[in-house]
Amino acid sequence: MPQGRAISVDGVIVDTKRTALGPRGVGVAASAGLAASMGIGRFVFTPLLPIMVASAGLTAGDGAVIATGNYAGYLVGSVVLARRPGLSRRSTFLAWAAALVASESLMAVSADVAWATALRFVAGVASAAVFLGCVSTVAHHRAHAGVAIAGVGAGIAMSGAYVLVAAASMSWQGLWLGAAVLTAVLLLPTLALDVRPEHDGATGYGRVQLAGGRRVAWILVLAAYFAEGVGYIVLGTFLPASVPGAHSGALVWTVAGLSAVPATVAWHAVGRRVGTGRALVAALAVQTAGAGLVAASGGVPAAMVGAVCFGGTFLGIVGLAFDFARGLGVGRAAATLTAAYAAGQVIGPLVVIPVIGHSFAMAFVIATVVLASASLLAAGAETVRRSLPR
Repeated sequence: MPQGRAISVDGVIVDTKRTALGPRGVGVAASAGLAASMGIGRFVFTPLLPIMVASAGLTAGDGAVIATGNYAGYLVGSVVLARRPGLSRRSTFLAWAAALVASESLMAVSADVAWATALRFVAGVASAAVFLGCVSTVAHHRAHAGVAIAGVGAGIAMSGAYVLVAAASMSWQGLWLGAAVLTAVLLLPTLALDVRPEHDGATGYGRVQLAGGRRVAWILVLAAYFAEGVGYIVLGTFLPASVPGAHSGALVWTVAGLSAVPATVAWHAVGRRVGTGRALVAALAVQTAGAGLVAASGGVPAAMVGAVCFGGTFLGIVGLAFDFARGLGVGRAAATLTAAYAAGQVIGPLVVIPVIGHSFAMAFVIATVVLASASLLAAGAETVRRSLPR
């Protein structure tokens, strides 16, 4: 089977793989895997947090600590697999898929913060491993990559809809067990994927010595991407919890997921029309506006608009940032951008812990300021890039 071109998804650049399935089957199986690993396995805690605060004795600050455990696990998993692609093979893929389901099941045992944080760390590592295994397999079926990527948004929407429907009749423990079952069901199609290690050097674009304006533009977009990691994860962790009632919170999260489904394709289309740098600045500005709106108003309508701005941009920003780096000729940008983004996600909840117990609004103010800085940094990177000789 011929080799294909590398693509980037959620901060990871992946290259071609062989698979036992045809192109359509690969796209569907990988989409289900991304829905399981990202939408459910990684982000189901977001709509469940308000319920656990109400009935399990957790505080919003506890939620921030537990969420940070998950983001730290994702950081570790993504960086290790980016540096050691040989670890991504079918046997380890199946092991991490099982670990993801087990970590969700064991969340029902106790609401102890240390216990939950450790389990969410495991879920973070596992979701990174399953994610990378799915996208590396689908990568050479370029025409079907959009189908797979849409699974992230679909999974987020599914996690919100699941909590929306089940919360009235199930305890928080039951909801976690149900989430584990849903994750396992979604992972079943991925058992047919022929997951193999990436070839050495397949994720890089050659080592290029950046100098002058190119180096400045690269530093600016790297800083913008880090700031995006800090700011977006505050919304991704606390937006549903900021509205009254678990029902409303789950609905808000469902809207965010549905908005994310077409986002990557839509923002790439914008990038082709106006340029990658300008599209990146625009996407960051939209996300900043959404954060500012929920900071200014704590009502459900504002949260709905904020969910659209969040869901409709965060996957697009990932793809645009990597396209921008490739346009500069940055060598082996994958590991660096992935680490910056994931580190930002770890820092984000910790930054707002001092204020989250008093006001979600102040946490969103902090997120707005950080995202605004990301927009300005990206605009600076684009200005420098446009000044470079053709």
